[in-house]
Amino acid sequence: MSDAPRGELTIRINAMPADTNADGDIFGGWVLSQMDSAGGIAGVHRCGGRVVTAAVNAMTFLRPVRVGDVLCVYTEVVKVGHTSIHIRIEAWARRFLSDIREKVTEAEFVYVAVDKAGKPTPVV
Repeated sequence: MSDAPRGELTIRINAMPADTNADGDIFGGWVLSQMDSAGGIAGVHRCGGRVVTAAVNAMTFLRPVRVGDVLCVYTEVVKVGHTSIHIRIEAWARRFLSDIREKVTEAEFVYVAVDKAGKPTPVV
């Protein structure tokens, strides 16, 4: 496993009690949502317009995120197609009250550039 995040820091957010499961860990769906938001930001920036999520490829949770941790999401464009863009996304937790950083998950997200009508449009 990598010692340092790859890509650009795109989102940083605190994990809060409302985002936990019965065991006190942050819901995986919350982490996925933050990653999708970060990918959308990176996709819009790269494409210069609206993008929609088309796929999430092979996501494995490596470590839990806990209340008080800061979730840091990093993005890196890995492939640009005619209307699609593939973005590698890593989520890292900076542990509460410490400088310890641990990768919690990663995945490749695929976004499609769309026009105002929601139809696929070429990536510029």
